[in-house]
Amino acid sequence: MISVFSNILVLSSTLTFSDADVSATADSTEQFPNRRIEQVAFGVGEKLVYDVGYSFITAGEAVFSVPSMDTVLGRTCYRIHFIVNSTPSFSWIYKVEDRYETIVDSAGLFPWRFSQTIREGGYHRDVSAEFDQVNHIARTESGVYPIPPYVHDAVSALYYARTFDFAAMKPGQRVELKNFSKDSTYTLAIRFLGFQKVSVDAGTFNCFLIEPLMKEGGLFKSEGRILIWLTNDDRRIPVKVSTKIVVGSIDAELRSYSGLRGPVTSRIN
Repeated sequence: MISVFSNILVLSSTLTFSDADVSATADSTEQFPNRRIEQVAFGVGEKLVYDVGYSFITAGEAVFSVPSMDTVLGRTCYRIHFIVNSTPSFSWIYKVEDRYETIVDSAGLFPWRFSQTIREGGYHRDVSAEFDQVNHIARTESGVYPIPPYVHDAVSALYYARTFDFAAMKPGQRVELKNFSKDSTYTLAIRFLGFQKVSVDAGTFNCFLIEPLMKEGGLFKSEGRILIWLTNDDRRIPVKVSTKIVVGSIDAELRSYSGLRGPVTSRIN
């Protein structure tokens, strides 16, 4: 039940485009050719805080943040965190303490490392992956697996997606993402639905509305339809994520934001 709410915000990270949609230039690293993506969507210091509700109950809080920079193989990277906690009043029913971290190349917006610590009720799971983006190999506790170029993890894809111009898309248009989870790479289709205004505690925003189209298997399996609203401006902030499940609905709504790279021009009030 409440375990879905960590997946629901991670699902907002599944939206992206194929590499063919991104112009690339030669990187200073001679090991491999690398895309370079100029972006103003996010930067160090950004923090996005969400209330996660189950039906009419506020069941938890989720936070996306970019607390600092890091270095991998001499390359500058963003350290990105995603944290989900159940509220004290809901924890006696079902306690959740989930932690995700991804180390994302600041030039190409692809991950080098990913870790996930899941504490949900009596269920515990720790996962980590090293992405060799030079030789296209993922190394995990369970083995070594082939990956396509610039493969994403569940969190890195959100930040990659925020660099794209959805205004140029037509309603109904689909794009695909390659995402590594556990021991396999999955293809996830995303459908752009159009434009919509949405109100949350953080304000009222003009948004892009998109829908991940689930497939069996992998991190992104869901029991119901999932909708995601992103601000219709250069920040592309996830404002709301909503899904219908068998026993109700779960919504994650933006409560506050800080440390943004620029203004949120889509905000109406």
